Amino acid sequence: MDRYSFLSNADPEVFEELYNKYKEDPTSVEKDWQMFFNGFEFATGNNDLVSSDSLDHVKEFKVINLIEDYRERGHLFTKTNPVRKRRDHRPALDLENYGLSENDLDTVFHAGSQIGLGSAKLRDIIEALRITYCQSIGVEYKYIRNTTIVHWLEDRMERLRNTPHYHTLDDKKWILKKLTRAVLFEKFIHKRFPGQKRFSLEGAEALIPALEAIMEKGAELGNDEFVIGMPHRGRLNVLANILRKPYMELFSEFQSKGYKDQDLLGDVKYHLGYTNARYATNGKKIRLTLSPNPSHLEAVAPVVEGIARAKIDTLYNGDYKKVTPIIIHGDASMAGQGVVYEIAQMSELKGYKTGGTVHLAINNQIGFTTDYLDGRSSTYCTDVAKVTQSPIFHVNGDDPESLVYTIQFAMEFREVFNKDVYIDLLCYRKYGHNEGDEPRFTQPILYKEIEKHPNPMEIFRDKMIAEGFVKADDAAAFEKHTNSRYEESLNLALQKETNNISFFLKDIWKDIRKAKNSDFSESPDTSISMDTLKFLSKAISVLPKDKKFFRKTVRLQKQRGEMLEKTGKLDWAMAELSAYGSLLLEGYPVRISGQDSQRGTFSHRHAVLRVEDSEEQYIPLANLDKMQARFEIYNSPLSEYGVLGYEYGYSLTSPYSLTIWEAQFGDFSNGAQVIMDQFLSSAEDKWNVMNDLVLFLPHGYEGQGPEHSSARVERYLALCAENNMQIVNASTPANFFHVLRRQLKREFRKPLVIFTPKSLLRHPQCVSSAEDFIYGGFKEVIDDEFVDVNKVDKVIVCTGKVYYDLIARRKELKNESVALIRLEQLYPLPKRQLMKLYEKYAKAKKWIWLQEEPYNMGSWNFIHAHFPQIPFKCIARPASGSPATGSLAFHKIRQNKILSKAFEQCNCHRLGEECKMICIGNSWQDFIEKNEKTDNKDIKSEGKVHSSKN
Repeated sequence: MDRYSFLSNADPEVFEELYNKYKEDPTSVEKDWQMFFNGFEFATGNNDLVSSDSLDHVKEFKVINLIEDYRERGHLFTKTNPVRKRRDHRPALDLENYGLSENDLDTVFHAGSQIGLGSAKLRDIIEALRITYCQSIGVEYKYIRNTTIVHWLEDRMERLRNTPHYHTLDDKKWILKKLTRAVLFEKFIHKRFPGQKRFSLEGAEALIPALEAIMEKGAELGNDEFVIGMPHRGRLNVLANILRKPYMELFSEFQSKGYKDQDLLGDVKYHLGYTNARYATNGKKIRLTLSPNPSHLEAVAPVVEGIARAKIDTLYNGDYKKVTPIIIHGDASMAGQGVVYEIAQMSELKGYKTGGTVHLAINNQIGFTTDYLDGRSSTYCTDVAKVTQSPIFHVNGDDPESLVYTIQFAMEFREVFNKDVYIDLLCYRKYGHNEGDEPRFTQPILYKEIEKHPNPMEIFRDKMIAEGFVKADDAAAFEKHTNSRYEESLNLALQKETNNISFFLKDIWKDIRKAKNSDFSESPDTSISMDTLKFLSKAISVLPKDKKFFRKTVRLQKQRGEMLEKTGKLDWAMAELSAYGSLLLEGYPVRISGQDSQRGTFSHRHAVLRVEDSEEQYIPLANLDKMQARFEIYNSPLSEYGVLGYEYGYSLTSPYSLTIWEAQFGDFSNGAQVIMDQFLSSAEDKWNVMNDLVLFLPHGYEGQGPEHSSARVERYLALCAENNMQIVNASTPANFFHVLRRQLKREFRKPLVIFTPKSLLRHPQCVSSAEDFIYGGFKEVIDDEFVDVNKVDKVIVCTGKVYYDLIARRKELKNESVALIRLEQLYPLPKRQLMKLYEKYAKAKKWIWLQEEPYNMGSWNFIHAHFPQIPFKCIARPASGSPATGSLAFHKIRQNKILSKAFEQCNCHRLGEECKMICIGNSWQDFIEKNEKTDNKDIKSEGKVHSSKN
């Protein structure tokens, strides 16, 4: 609570009544009021005088109320908007609203000591408050519950009056130079490349000195790196004037030249990332990283946070003060994109904290064509900051001095409190969305004002000239010099034949090569020794003797410790934990995050164990060996978009770590589809960005309904081309073990999507022998070792969990004519291995692709289209708009039908040429008609329910 919260909204008459009660008997009022009145009398220094004039005392309280309201509501009455008149907020901060009048302006009030003035006239108190809270800078902070933060902010702001008067002449010239370069850069491109899109920064050029100020102040405070994320608007200016990408390269990209050895998008220049090292004015070397970003404007925000955290973990031993993330938002996207809220909620969690992010909202007061009044319900675009009790500064974009002051203040705040801070830069967009639009179609009044409004450089330059800090001739000379540099760079650009795009994290990835087609012909040896397997089996299961654990935990760990020794086999959980442990012992860090990942959604992993009757945790994988690598596993917030983006960013910066995101259920990844589409599957092709993130997506048809059956295999396969990522549906613990190790055992890196099991986690047949771990590696295809080739007349190829259903049915039927082949890697499709098996089973008359998913989902369409060499026919559920039925009874019937059809036990009629071998009707009505004579009550009751729905 704020130290003066008991004063809030109190009426002055109430103050007087309480004070009189206090004078009679101090104990008759609450403790807070006792302390307040005691301090008030001490401040006056004359208790006799106080008691003789209660009217003056009441006015003291009225002035205190006025001060508090300036602190809390002053931001509503600022001069922060350069092109719009502010809305009229009521009640205003007028004297009459506080029971004061102009007659009181020359009265001395002791309340002035609250803002550092001591006893002062009311007019001086008000003037100080207006300068501090109602000029080019508005501040929101009174909602912050931490009184230490509130007092720190108030002390700093009121002591300096939120005024950048301390700037020296060199400071002012420095700001003018940065602003001049930013403004003239935009004008030069507009003139030399007319009609081309550039998503100009015009109207918001103060961003450039603002970013420079972050670098300079950060370097002074000990920062070594800055990681920046931003949309396409202003990116070229930031690349040129902050990251120092050569002007020649930027201008060359405007000339429709090809890209060396690459076929990249035509507008790629607006989305590219870049990394560079440069020096701050104090001589310190700093590294700047700008992350590439698609047109999904806020998608880069969690990616930047992940990149920053990976650098903090891997390069700086967890020191948050070495790396500062900077996220540049648009006002419309900041208010409209939910991922901004997701990263706010992640910002102070142990697994995702980065020590405070500087959020810069480029508030040009319009989206594509949508006015801010139609773009959000909140007063400000930055209101999301209040979720994390972060301060918000609203600054006039035409006042670069105030902006630089605010940035420096914000960096000091981050340094002290390691919290996010938000700066709302109020400005405008000079042209339409892409310079080719006509904004007057939708915003005629606003753009009439913008048309005659001078740019920030002209305003600041003229102010400097008027105040005598700069001569007009000197300013003109610098502008001429800047334009000359741009012209020289353009002439050099015209001589270039092609453009080149380098990886924006090339230093980190310098020893990782690009993959070749031949790399996917077979997997490397990823086995471990028997001694290592035995060591891990014991180390993972041991519990410290000095801690007491839940009895079920003790029993579980005992069973795990005995599994290998007693059976010679490992189940899924032990295989998974052994994969992590083996990598940790070899020096590879492992990071996992997701909803319930510590225990595992299906209670199989138990990577984090709780000490009984305590919040203490014990993590076996973090206690294998003193020399092991770092192991981290976090239960994430209930977020997919934000968390997956974060882990993608983390893996971008740690190619020698295993980074995993796990969905609680596979279909939960639907909420993170933007990251899949815009980064995971396409970034290497679009921006030359490699990645090795692993996704765990639980998948399998076990009658859990349409919400928790399908991870939408077909969606991921639809994204696959040019070996851009790997899609795996492993059916054995050992194959899962090897594919995880394979991620770090090759000379290249690719994203990996694994459809993980649910029922197989405890299936008695889903175990692997010790030999499977100590020999060989991942198997893209698993042949049937239980059949005689000469007896096989049908080959069924499947993937994942359905194999165990098929093998059980085959055993039940004692069928020796059907071979069951498992396709473990769906992409890159192992065509060579499959063709070898096709030749092996040359006598087979039928080749079947069998899947649990509906005909229009799953892998069938991909297999059919990309592997026509084998004449597959398909067995599947009927095409459906829903991934699965909601009825457990009907699920079992359909599953049985699939298995029956596989072994030709099903004689139902076919449904038409397009469905081929699908054996179940397209509707409940069709199903009921075929089962009218059944005695199964479940079938009848379920059928009636669903027939009525259809």
